[in-house]
Amino acid sequence: MGTIHKTGCVLCAQNCGLEVEVENNRIVKVKPDKSNPKSEGYFCRKGMNVAHHQHNADRLKYPLKKVGDRFERISWDQAIDEIAAKLKGIIGQYGPPSFAYMGGGNQSCHLEAAFGVRLMRSLGSQYQYSALAQEFAGAFWVCGRTHGKQYLHDGPDVNNTDVLLTFGWNGMQSHQIPQAPRHLQRLSKDPDKLLIVVDPRISETAKIADIHLQIRPGTDALLLKSMIAMILKEGWENKSYLENHTSGFSEVKSLFEDFDVRAALKICELDFDQVHKVAKAYATRKSSLRYDLGIFMGRHSGLNSYLIVILQAICGRLCVPGGNVIPGHMVPIGPNTDERDPKVWRTVTTNSFPVCGCFPPNVMPEEILSDHPERLRAVLVSGLNPLRSYADTTAYEKAFQRLDLLVTVELAMTETAALSHYVLPSRSGYESWDGTFFPITYPGIFFQMRRPIIEHEGEGLEQGEIDLRLADKLGLIPPIADRLYQAAYESHAAFAQALMEYAITEPKAMKAMPFILGKTLGKAMGSVHLAALWGMLQVMPKSFQENAVRAGFKSGPALGEEIFQKIIDHPEGIWVGKVDEENNFAEIKTTDGKINLHIPELIDELKTIEATVEEAALILPPEFTLILMAGRHMSMNANTLMRDPAWNEGKRPCTLAMHPDDAAELNLKDGQRVRVSTEAGSEEIELEITDTARPGHVVIPHGFGLVYNGVKYGANVNRLTKNTHRDQFGTPLHRFVPCRVEKI
Repeated sequence: MGTIHKTGCVLCAQNCGLEVEVENNRIVKVKPDKSNPKSEGYFCRKGMNVAHHQHNADRLKYPLKKVGDRFERISWDQAIDEIAAKLKGIIGQYGPPSFAYMGGGNQSCHLEAAFGVRLMRSLGSQYQYSALAQEFAGAFWVCGRTHGKQYLHDGPDVNNTDVLLTFGWNGMQSHQIPQAPRHLQRLSKDPDKLLIVVDPRISETAKIADIHLQIRPGTDALLLKSMIAMILKEGWENKSYLENHTSGFSEVKSLFEDFDVRAALKICELDFDQVHKVAKAYATRKSSLRYDLGIFMGRHSGLNSYLIVILQAICGRLCVPGGNVIPGHMVPIGPNTDERDPKVWRTVTTNSFPVCGCFPPNVMPEEILSDHPERLRAVLVSGLNPLRSYADTTAYEKAFQRLDLLVTVELAMTETAALSHYVLPSRSGYESWDGTFFPITYPGIFFQMRRPIIEHEGEGLEQGEIDLRLADKLGLIPPIADRLYQAAYESHAAFAQALMEYAITEPKAMKAMPFILGKTLGKAMGSVHLAALWGMLQVMPKSFQENAVRAGFKSGPALGEEIFQKIIDHPEGIWVGKVDEENNFAEIKTTDGKINLHIPELIDELKTIEATVEEAALILPPEFTLILMAGRHMSMNANTLMRDPAWNEGKRPCTLAMHPDDAAELNLKDGQRVRVSTEAGSEEIELEITDTARPGHVVIPHGFGLVYNGVKYGANVNRLTKNTHRDQFGTPLHRFVPCRVEKI
C-alpha cells in the first residue's frame, strides 16, 4: 500500500482534483478528489491516466548539449555558463530583439512565467510567444476594445442559465469550463432548459443538444450577423440595457439593417425557421453563450468574437446572472498590451503585435528566417513543444535549425528538444511546487498549489529555478543583503520587514523581485515557485483583497499571509476569493465604464459579410476539394503532454474522420491508410468513416505524430497547416484548411 496524496491533474486547463497513490516513487493509482471544491470528484480519462505523463521512456534526467548530431550529458554549471555566455554575446551583437522567450503557457506550471518573463524583460526583450496567441488572440483583443482589458474574457454562468448557446465547442470532450459534461448533461435533461449547439460535426455535445445547427464550415460570421439582424428586426433587443450599459452601438447598428438574412443562411446551409427560433430563445430568455476553437480558429475569427459581443450586448446578456459573466482572478492571464501604445513592440518582419503580452507563434518562423538585422537568433523554449503544438512543423524545423541558440527546458525529449543546442531537464507538476491561474470559475476564485509527491530521478530543477540560475549568471540580479538571507530562515514576518528595507535601498530590487525571492526565501522554502507565490500574495491589488474578504478572509496587513498559509494547509485547493455577483459590471474597465460596441478596425471586414461575397470566398481550389478541421478535442488526446501511447492502447486515437458519402466518392474503406495533402505538406493516417462527420469536411485530432522512444505514432496534423494561413491577429485558421485525401 502506497501513500495517498491530494493533487491536481496537469493535462488540461481545468486541473481537476486528484487523489494519487504513490508507491516506490511511482504513481500506481489515481482517483478523483471529492474534496476538491472546484471539480467536486469529477475527472476524465486523461487524469485517470496521468501516470503515463509522469513516467515515460522519454523523461529527461540531466542537462544535455548537442555535439555534432548527438547529445552529451553535461553539468548544470557548464550548461548555465555556456548558455549565458552565448545569450550575452548574441544580444550584445544584435540587440534585445534578437532574443525570444517561448513559455508561460504550460498547463501545469504557471509560476515559471514569473521568472521566464522577468528574464526576458531584464534582457531588454518583449518577445514572449505562447499558446495564448495561438488560439485566443482575436477574442482577447476584442475584449480589450469592448471590455477595457484584454484579460477580461467572459464565460457562461452555467449554474443559473436557462439557455446555453454554443459555437464550435465540444464540451463533452474538451471541457474548458469546470465539470463541463456534468453541466451539459444537466441542461440537456432539464425540460425547462435549452442546449443549442452550432457545429459542422455531430459532436458528442451536439448529440445531446435540444437544437443542433449543423453549420457549413467557415460561415459563422454570416450566421452571427443574421441572428443580430433578426433580433433587431423583430424588436427583441434590450433597449434599456443598451442605453445604460453600452456605448457605440448607434455607430454600427446600420450595418445590420436591410441585411439579407435568408440569402446568408442559405450560404450557411441552415434553415431560416430554426435559426429564427434560436435567435428568439437567446434574445428573450435567460441565456448565455460559450464559444471555442471553432470560432477562435475559424474564418473571420476576430470578427466573430466581435459579433458575439454585439449579440450578447443587444440581448442584455453580459455581466448579468444567468448570462455571460466576467470571472475574478488571482492573477490576470496576461497584461493588457494595447498595440496602439508606442511602447508595445511589433515584430520586425511581420509587423505582428502581442495580445495579453504574447506574440503569435505562427509568425516566429518568418521572424527567424528573415534577413532583417534584428531577426530572432536566440530562443528559450520552456515547457512547450512548438514542433507539434504550432502550425507548420516544416517551417518551424527550417527556422529552428537557423537559430544561433535554441534552449529547451522540458520534462521529456520532445521533438523541439531534439532540435535544440541545449536541453535542460525540469521537474514535473508532481515533482515540484506549482499551480495554475486560469480565471475560469464564478463567482468563487479558486487556487490549488500542488506540492512534490514524487522525487525527481535525476538532476531536474523547478522551471523557475532554471530561469533564476540563468539570470544570476547573466548578472541580472542586484547584490542581495546578508540580512535578507538570514531573515528568510527566521519567519515570514522578519523576511517581509527585511525585504522592505532592502527594496528601499536597492533601486533595482523591484524589477528583479522574482529572482530575489527565489534566491532567498526560495532557498529557505526549498522552492522558488513557492517563494514567488508568497511574494505575489503580499502585493495583492485592492480588487483581489476585496474578493478575498468576500470569501471569508480577514482584511488587514496579514491578509496575504493568511491566504498563503491556507493554500499550503489545503492541498485539495481553496476558494481564495469571490467576486461581487450583484455588480459584475464593475469588472468592465473601459473609459466610460460601458461595453464599447464600436471597433473601427473591424468595420470594413464586417461590411464584407454578405452572402455573395462569402459565397465567392468559400470556393475551394480545384486541387483541394475538402475542408480539414485541423485539431479535434477528444478523450484520447492531451495536447503533446501524453507522450507514451500506451494510455490509448486498444483504441483508435488518431484517425481521419470522413463522412460515408465522401468515402464512397473516393472509393475508400474504413480502416485503410490514406494520404492527406494541403499547401503545407502531407501526412498518412488511418481512415475512419463516420456519420458524425459532415460531407465535404474531414477531421484530424491534434497532439499526435509524436516520436516516443524512437518511434512515431499517429499523424502530426501541424504538418498540414501553413503558418501563413492566419488572420490579422496571427491566429491560424485551423478550422478551415483546404485539403485532398487519396488512397495510398
